[in-house]
Amino acid sequence: MSLVVLKFSSEDCGTCHRMSHYDARVSEELGCSFVSVMLQDTVTYRRYRKVLMAQYPNKEGMGWPTYLLVTDPEGEFEIHGELKGGMPKGDFRTRLSALMPNL
Repeated sequence: MSLVVLKFSSEDCGTCHRMSHYDARVSEELGCSFVSVMLQDTVTYRRYRKVLMAQYPNKEGMGWPTYLLVTDPEGEFEIHGELKGGMPKGDFRTRLSALMPNL
């Protein structure tokens, strides 16, 4: 089973930008693929919108950024967990790792 971390963020979000210096690398080090979904990138956003809407039907309660750990994001996806909001690199690694054993 291939795990994918989808990062939903905005070009206008300073926290999202700061985390972009390590979130993809940490995800890949933990064996996950990583996809950055910027809300301004309409092609990519449309591709993964159904996943976001499954977790947040009206986007209420989302953090910036919001990370969803999923399998098969372009097909019959399953969401295995989420992380939201900014956090230091070590916390991001620890929290993402904690989601993975629950599979």
